Amino acid sequence: MSSNPYEAAGFYDQAIAAGRHRDIVGGRWDETGRVQMEILREAGLRPEHHLLDIGAGSLRLGCKAVPYLEPGHYWATDAARALLLAGHRNELSEPARLDPAHLIEDARFAFPGVPDTITHAIAFAVFPHLPMAYLRRALTNLHRFTRLEQFLFTVFLAPDAEAAARAYRQPDGVVTHDIRPPYHLLPEDVLHLARTTGWTVTRQDKMLPRGQVLFVAKPGLQ
Repeated sequence: MSSNPYEAAGFYDQAIAAGRHRDIVGGRWDETGRVQMEILREAGLRPEHHLLDIGAGSLRLGCKAVPYLEPGHYWATDAARALLLAGHRNELSEPARLDPAHLIEDARFAFPGVPDTITHAIAFAVFPHLPMAYLRRALTNLHRFTRLEQFLFTVFLAPDAEAAARAYRQPDGVVTHDIRPPYHLLPEDVLHLARTTGWTVTRQDKMLPRGQVLFVAKPGLQ
């Protein structure tokens, strides 16, 4: 049996029906959305750019990015499209600025139907819930976006192999693990996955909610 609650039968339907579309993507809704928007703008995102929000959930970032970007420039994927649509119904100040066709169900990081115009991508608090192979898959499949300038993603880190082999308490208090969610990685794991999939990654120093660590990946090796 999976230890990931998101994989339980009926999890999304029950949560959405109970009005918990915000709760199930993690706490600190407004704070985290503001942080996501801030790091994107610091990375150079402008209204004319095209953003792919990977694991977008109920549009915690989308409700801020859609008003900022030019109409039609925001795309979102998630394992549950119902969660994306719940965000569209409940969280957008101007729902007409976002075509629901831009909200795509995608649990395999294949990005079906997302156009090649994407210039920026972000996966915030996504990979801590998934085995490391999903990060490799995302890095591999993002190469099809030939205009992509940057991919921003967050992970939990453990400082060394000994610490990674047991439960590890992050700076913000959350406890992470190596073989069950929430997962942690070694910094060397991230560098290896990036290098083998053709990316250059830079670790950022910005303190993020729950002690996550931000990496910025750019296509190509340096």
